[in-house]
Amino acid sequence: MREKKGKIYSRLAVTGMMKNYRIYVPYLLACIGMIMMYYILNFLMKSKDIASIKGGNSLQQMLSLGSGVFIVFSVIFLFYTNSFLIRSRKREFGLYNILGMGKKNLARILVWENGTVAVISLAGGIFCGILFSKLAELWLGYVLEGTVTMSFTIDTRAVWESVKLFLLIFLLLLCNALFQVGKAKPIDLLHSAEVGEKPPKGNWFLAIVGFGMLGAAYFIAVSIEDPMSAFMMFFIAVGMVIVATYLIFVAGSVLLCRILQKNKTYYYKANHFISVSSMVYRMKRNGAGLASICVLSTMVLVMLSATSSLYFGNEARLMGRYPREIELYAYTSDEAQQQKISDTVDEILNRNQIEQENVLQYRYMSVGGYFEGNQVYLNEEKLNQNFGMIDFSKIRDIYLIPLEDYNRLMGQTESLNENEVILYTANAAYDYATLTLEECDTWTVKKTVDRFIDNGDAMSTILDSLFVFVPDKSYLDRFAEIGEEKFNESGVAMTWYYGFDLPADEEVQQQIAAEISDGIDQAFGENDKMPRIRRECRAAEKADFYALFSGLFVLGILLAIVFLAATVLIMYYKQISEGLEDQSRFDIMQKVGMTDREIRSSIHSQMLTVFLLPLLLAGLHTCFAFPIVQKLLLVFGIMESRVLLYTNLICFAVFGLFYAVVYLITSRSYYRIVRGIRR
Repeated sequence: MREKKGKIYSRLAVTGMMKNYRIYVPYLLACIGMIMMYYILNFLMKSKDIASIKGGNSLQQMLSLGSGVFIVFSVIFLFYTNSFLIRSRKREFGLYNILGMGKKNLARILVWENGTVAVISLAGGIFCGILFSKLAELWLGYVLEGTVTMSFTIDTRAVWESVKLFLLIFLLLLCNALFQVGKAKPIDLLHSAEVGEKPPKGNWFLAIVGFGMLGAAYFIAVSIEDPMSAFMMFFIAVGMVIVATYLIFVAGSVLLCRILQKNKTYYYKANHFISVSSMVYRMKRNGAGLASICVLSTMVLVMLSATSSLYFGNEARLMGRYPREIELYAYTSDEAQQQKISDTVDEILNRNQIEQENVLQYRYMSVGGYFEGNQVYLNEEKLNQNFGMIDFSKIRDIYLIPLEDYNRLMGQTESLNENEVILYTANAAYDYATLTLEECDTWTVKKTVDRFIDNGDAMSTILDSLFVFVPDKSYLDRFAEIGEEKFNESGVAMTWYYGFDLPADEEVQQQIAAEISDGIDQAFGENDKMPRIRRECRAAEKADFYALFSGLFVLGILLAIVFLAATVLIMYYKQISEGLEDQSRFDIMQKVGMTDREIRSSIHSQMLTVFLLPLLLAGLHTCFAFPIVQKLLLVFGIMESRVLLYTNLICFAVFGLFYAVVYLITSRSYYRIVRGIRR
């Protein structure tokens, strides 16, 4: 007997899913896709082939950070889409309840349904993940410019991690469904489709708050000047935009419909009358869905444009960070030590019968300072005491460089009197006639130049840089003494930069860089005091450098795919659920004389109005996000905004085309449901 009852519940569950295939098939595909993506992500994080490539470990660490974001979004997304399923089945469960089934019986049907979904999703997701994991591994190997073996493997750890996570998510979804059905009364279940049909009142207060919050977020985005502040304010601005978007679509859209209804010339037309009256009855729920589409679209656009800018600007950024292929930073003012380093390099290059090219060497001293007008504060304790909260837009890296080095590097013949300086500002301008360094000198600014050589240290920091060209080297020595005496800055010492290129491939460059490093250690010996020397080789650093931005690019693509899937599914479910709800209205309109052409025109007007708004607002969000994203990308060395601008335009054009295709497909589904049910 129990076996027969079990078959009844399983049959009812399967029958219910088959009858509601329009909503279950997309949901199953979404679950399979989520599980597949998570398996691939775990597979790549544990891949030995990827780890063996230079930079592979760095990329895997980046992917592990993104896995947390993926898990959080998977839970939110599946709960959101699962709510459509529960809502569509409530009426059916209400009928079962009235016909004699108790809540325990309904619970068993839900258990069978969720169990079936879980089994199909896990089997399909793991299978597809295994199927495409090798392709993803080969693609990552190509991105990292490494070699991946063609052997096909199945990572059991990734399988177990995926099964464990999504079993927990499906269990939570089941608990949520049991709770919603269990707490509802039979009459509420039967009339669940009509919940929210009462036209909501337009709320001017919420609409004004939404527009005000959006304006404030836009102001934050366009007014931030420095990257550090952009980091601190970015998530605040994002939170404000999300809240404002929901308020505008939920409250503002109702007000828009009310305004359109009051416009008799517009409202009393066949296509507008049906579309506006239909929207206003569901706009509270409709607005939340549209806001979700808008937020997800914005996330896709910002994420793809930012990560694409990072990835495709790799080469230029690498050249800026490492101006020469081999670089030595010797922290010493002793010319004898500098000469010993130079002689060691010449000896090793002669032994390898290779000649250095594009030699670049100069002296500088760097220190961070807080700018208050033309006054620069260097004492950190005094700075905190006087100013409390630090305004990071006023902090800059200062580079002091002897004038003779500037003239030699730039081919100039400038001259300076005592206490005169020439300035070069990399980003932020300096508009004062004098420059005063705390506890040091006050210098007169003779002129500001608009060009200087690339400086790797300046490229590696998020702070703006100010290059100060002083009359001679004695100014640097004096500043070092003052720094050690006044501020206990023993690390304030002159840096001698020595960089050059080699006419050889990257493998030879790394070999010679290693020989130079060993040669310098041997040249100074144990008894000779050797200065602190930083040694860098562009070819050796390239793999990890590329891995960081390639990892961000891969993460951006993976998350963008997930967000796109969420956008498509939300649009599809909106069309399906609203088509089922609108069938009775259009049936009545046809009976009172509305033609099939007028109905199609009305549907087109409604759908175009509803789905064009999220795309337009997402485009507006992306435009105002441009300045703050640009500041954030300065941290990664992207100085030119054109790269971000072009990727933004391309991403919006591609996404707009994709959005239009999805709209056309889903609007046809809506029309077919309405038209089919009427017949």
